[in-house]
Amino acid sequence: MASIFSRIVNGEIPAYKVAENDKFLAFLDVFPLVKGHTLVIPKQEIDYIFDCDDALLADMMVFAKKIAKAIKDAVPCERGLEVPHAHIHLVPINHMDDLNFKNPKLKLTPEEFSEIQQSIIGKL
Repeated sequence: MASIFSRIVNGEIPAYKVAENDKFLAFLDVFPLVKGHTLVIPKQEIDYIFDCDDALLADMMVFAKKIAKAIKDAVPCERGLEVPHAHIHLVPINHMDDLNFKNPKLKLTPEEFSEIQQSIIGKL
C-alpha cells in the first residue's frame, strides 16, 4: 500500500503544495508545529531518508534550501537555536516524543558516551 506521501504525490490526497519539480515535492504540514511548517519529500517512495542514494539526498537538500529561504522570508520567525552554527541532528527515535527538544536531556557517564562512540565507530 502506498504511503500517505505517495498518495499526495499521485494527487489522491490534496495538499498545500509550496514547490515541486520532477524529483521532489514541498507542501505544508497539515498538523504543523508552527505556521510555515513544510515537508520536503522525494517523489520516489523511500522509507528512510538515509536510504536515498547520495545524489538524490544532495539534490533534496539543495531543493529544501530554496524552500527554507522562502519560508524565512514569508513567515516571521526568530531562529531560537541553541548553537549558531550549521548542524544536523541524527536522533535514533522509537517514539514521536523522542524528537521533543523540551524533554529533559539524558545525563550519561563518560563510560556510556565511550561505549556508544565505539559502537557507532565499529559500524562505520
